[in-house]
Amino acid sequence: QVQLVESGGGSVQAGGSLRLSCAKSGYTYSIYCMGWFRQAPGKEREGVATIDSNGRISYADSVKGRFTISQDNAKNTLYLRMNSLKPEDSAMYYCLAERLSPTTGSYCVHLEPPPSPFGYWGQGTQVTVSS
Repeated sequence: QVQLVESGGGSVQAGGSLRLSCAKSGYTYSIYCMGWFRQAPGKEREGVATIDSNGRISYADSVKGRFTISQDNAKNTLYLRMNSLKPEDSAMYYCLAERLSPTTGSYCVHLEPPPSPFGYWGQGTQVTVSS
């Protein structure tokens, strides 16, 4: 099992910045890819940014140039730096840790949520951006 705890969300005005953190613990050496997803009310969960064990990073087009994903392996922590925030960035942000499926490969690197046996999720942290 892997445990994930997010922090750093909050309310900011448009143009502001936030840094989200995701602390991971447990069976972490089984993890292939980690990332940030978000879900706004009435919308599906969408991938925002992911990073795999080879350091390959993927960003959603809507956040390219504004968000930066990084990780500190010594601290077992994943980060998401969010700059130039827009009202449409408002959502619950979730941290994902993915185990690699031996049959279908990684969903995470494609900014897709993996099937439940292969994905661990945090409880989420709310980001609200006002205009």
